Amino acid sequence: MSTLYARDEAAIAGIEKLRFFPLEVASGHGSTLVTPDGRELLDLSATWTASGLGHGHPAVVEAVSRAVESAPGSGGLSAVHPDSVGLAEDLLALVPGSGERRVYLGHAGSDANDVALRACRHATGKRTVIAFEHSYHGGVGVAMGVSGVHVDAGVPADPDAVFLPYPNPFRPGPHGIEADVTVCLELAEEHLNAGSIACLIVEPILSDGGLVVPPDGFLTRLHELCRQHGVPMICDEVKMGLGRPGTLHAFEHDFRDPAVVPEIITFGKVLGGGLPLSAAVGPAEILDNPPAAALLTTAGNPVCTAAGRAVLATIVGDHLPERAAKVGALLADGLRALAGSPGSERIGDVRGRGLAIGLELVDPETGERDSRLAAQVVYRAWELGAVVYYVGGNVLEITPPLVLTDAEAGRAVEILGAALADAAAGRVNAEEVARYAGW
Repeated sequence: MSTLYARDEAAIAGIEKLRFFPLEVASGHGSTLVTPDGRELLDLSATWTASGLGHGHPAVVEAVSRAVESAPGSGGLSAVHPDSVGLAEDLLALVPGSGERRVYLGHAGSDANDVALRACRHATGKRTVIAFEHSYHGGVGVAMGVSGVHVDAGVPADPDAVFLPYPNPFRPGPHGIEADVTVCLELAEEHLNAGSIACLIVEPILSDGGLVVPPDGFLTRLHELCRQHGVPMICDEVKMGLGRPGTLHAFEHDFRDPAVVPEIITFGKVLGGGLPLSAAVGPAEILDNPPAAALLTTAGNPVCTAAGRAVLATIVGDHLPERAAKVGALLADGLRALAGSPGSERIGDVRGRGLAIGLELVDPETGERDSRLAAQVVYRAWELGAVVYYVGGNVLEITPPLVLTDAEAGRAVEILGAALADAAAGRVNAEEVARYAGW
């Protein structure tokens, strides 16, 4: 163990650690992370998508440097400044919707979702939240209590939450995926008919639950039910939105009519360009009241909001959604082309949209999830020069920076293919891997 890692173990609280291998980083540029000893690693996670523009992006560096030099205070709690108002206006312009809308600015997707959920409860006077099994919406408050991943891990569910099954085309029930969708929608309607629902919260792609891409049309059918009952839908785009799926917004894959969109959309991670920043965009009648009900002293601060404005301008100006679609297709096709190579029989599925790709690893004889192999593959990939993590127990979540090049996509395929071959052949130290718990 290095000195730096030993210092981390002695100083940093374990409660905030999610470790898959002994990753140490000293700097970064583009889609590359650099270790203290100078080794370069291809970043295929983008820090769980938070470094969506890569590391040290010039637009973010310039915006943050400017803001730090003459920051007017440290937040928007009791004052306004150009970048907080400007960021809210930028989001209102980029997020389709109708009527009078507002923007909540926060620090992380967790608080954006938590505030949106609490605001819906206040606005409707109702308590029940419809959420989904194996979902993730945050690590605090109500958002944590409606996150299926946390509930799976033993965190008490919110007492007023109900969880629906998220349809998984790769693992359908005995009657097929359309039957699964029908069951989910029928359960949703049953709860909606009870008249106690404050809101429904859903991820357009179930990320931490295994990067599950729902069947086409699922979100719109779900939203139609919500509209029939006057229940707001919160679309959690914190991890999968803002260019990553090959469209600016992930919900756009299903919602083709800009006049009909989820009532509230939440953002985080990539929005801050690596800095803590989140947002919720939704109706004024929900997000305006009660006043002073969501107070974070440094929320909307000049530095983070300047970064957010630079991120949005870059995503749009550099056509990063289109780039994500193109490079993501190259990467996914390359992974599928591993078929026939050593270890490829362990690949159950390659799925995703744009630069949100899931590589599901299975037992080739039974098709069952192979969590042990996933842990070994990500560890071996780190040894070979790439950073990638797994979700849902056995799915490699490949979410590189949106600036990933064609050549880097090819290198990613080579590293992942080699890591899979080595792990499948038993050439990875299982005892060393076991030291890192991951999920």
